[in-house]
Amino acid sequence: MKSDLGHGSRQEGSLPIAAGLAPEIESTENEPASPEGGDIRAPRDYEGLGGRTVFISALSIVIGGAAALVAQVFVRLIGLATNISFYGKVAATFVDPAGGIRGPLLILIIPVIGGLIVGLMARYGSSAIRGHGIPEVMQRVLYGESRIPARVTILKPLSAAIAIGTGGPFGAEGPIIATGGALGSLVGQHLHVTADERKTLLAAGAAAGMAATFGSPVSAVLLAVELLLFEYRPRSIIPVALASAVAASIRVAITGSAPIFPIAELLQPSDSALAFYVVLGALIGLVSVGITRLTYGIEDGFEILAERFHIHWMWWPAIGALVVGALGIIEPRILGVGYPNIIGALSGSIVGRALIILVLLKFVAWAVYLASGTSGGVLAPLFTIGSGLGGWVGAIVAAAAPSIGIDPRIAALVGMAAIFAGATHALLTAIVFAFETTRQPVGLLPLLLGCAAAYLVSLLFNRHSLLTEKLARREGTVRTEYEVDHLAHVLVKQAASRNVVSLRANQILGDTRRWLQGAANGGGGPSTHQGFPVLDEDSLLIGVVTRRDLLDPAYADDEVVAETIKRAPAVAYEDSTLRDAADHMVLEGVGRLPVVNRDQPRVVVGIISRSDLLSAHAPRLSAALDAKVTAKWR
Repeated sequence: MKSDLGHGSRQEGSLPIAAGLAPEIESTENEPASPEGGDIRAPRDYEGLGGRTVFISALSIVIGGAAALVAQVFVRLIGLATNISFYGKVAATFVDPAGGIRGPLLILIIPVIGGLIVGLMARYGSSAIRGHGIPEVMQRVLYGESRIPARVTILKPLSAAIAIGTGGPFGAEGPIIATGGALGSLVGQHLHVTADERKTLLAAGAAAGMAATFGSPVSAVLLAVELLLFEYRPRSIIPVALASAVAASIRVAITGSAPIFPIAELLQPSDSALAFYVVLGALIGLVSVGITRLTYGIEDGFEILAERFHIHWMWWPAIGALVVGALGIIEPRILGVGYPNIIGALSGSIVGRALIILVLLKFVAWAVYLASGTSGGVLAPLFTIGSGLGGWVGAIVAAAAPSIGIDPRIAALVGMAAIFAGATHALLTAIVFAFETTRQPVGLLPLLLGCAAAYLVSLLFNRHSLLTEKLARREGTVRTEYEVDHLAHVLVKQAASRNVVSLRANQILGDTRRWLQGAANGGGGPSTHQGFPVLDEDSLLIGVVTRRDLLDPAYADDEVVAETIKRAPAVAYEDSTLRDAADHMVLEGVGRLPVVNRDQPRVVVGIISRSDLLSAHAPRLSAALDAKVTAKWR
């Protein structure tokens, strides 16, 4: 006697016969039964954009404007700290520390004072202000429901302004990105929003901070996608794009629309020159690998020294600042943000021995001070190092082989973007950023080639980037790759089992129990089945019961199966995706779902279980394995 679900017929009162396996355990939450089967609990259909996206977009616009204003305040705080420290006057103008040098002793002492202040702020204010800023925001997105403490919104920019204003060789962008993200998170924490919406608001604030700093709204959006959102969906991209555009517009209104790194018009490169830029990108990629490893090696060194000599981490920034001050005596241009150094490397006004010395000293000062746990950014120092190396190598090759047609300025531009791509693993952000900050369309092709080569080399040697290595050490493996959800492209009807074992609502419970016991004792039947759809006299679904329900001693043997139903049945539609089904199982707390048709939602045509969801990955994994085997034998 077989099931009447399109696979034979069943006589009234007969017991089911085994068909298929479903070993998972159903939830037995005590919810109201639905003996008439009038209700079913189906997966939610895909929801397009609606009023909620409009609401989050409106909030993002406000956050973008606020982040742009905060960025302007932050830049002025850096200017105030720099003027007080190096020029001895109270002014908020953004200036270069190198122009106000008043003796080697002050160069040595001023950074140390800044390091002491930052250390005290970190210990007695919030330790979250330590570091570059972006990794800390990433950690909150991945592991903290995008919640950033409110005090970080104030302490992070203040501590970074002090560190940079007293000579710290950092960029302003990291702290501004962290502050903008904290602002967006703060808004999300005070409003009734979901964790995903809070993440979007955080990313909107972070992107707005970057756009307001560099006037690069498109690369700011890409940065949010590649490093913060970990997704590409309209409901998150649109708010972030609006916030970034608003912040860039405010920056234009306040400071003008000129590119932050202006260089003269570039000439179209030849094919041989393009080939050189690929090689240059690969070399810069190797440098980015070394930078990441050396930076974290220095950080490990601080840990070892602190443990051996019992030095509290509060004092580490002051120790790192000693190195900054000592190197600043040799080359004052390493102090501060150093945007003039980047412009000099890109335009060719800093060349030769002076350029390579500047790059080396800037790197050592930045790596040591950053590893000490002070507050500062990583992007501007990377741009200085990359543009300097690229321009230096380009000038050497151009002089040795003029027939290739290498432009040292393009080499510097490629170096700047390639080291960004290699160190952060943010390929698209690096390319678009270099274009937006220079407005040189001729450089796009060399940028694409050089950055792709750097990205490839970096991934070959470093599993984690400069930004994710810290997260990997704290939380384990961090994957920032994007791929299509396989389950979202397989329909339930393609994976469901059609051989369904069901029970009749009017079956006597005692008979059913004896059948189950007989199966368990080797008498045949579905010994591994744990859940069964229950049908009424018209073969319509009214519920799902588990083996545990059927064997519950609270129900007498003379009762019927329908009495054990505890809630309306959770089902999956044939045309639902396996992702919809998996999500529905989690929300309903069940291990399998009867499969029904939308037009006849009480007629069972199959069943889908957790093991079916796992089995659906088999073709994908088999194809990947075949590809690896093929590549190996080639």
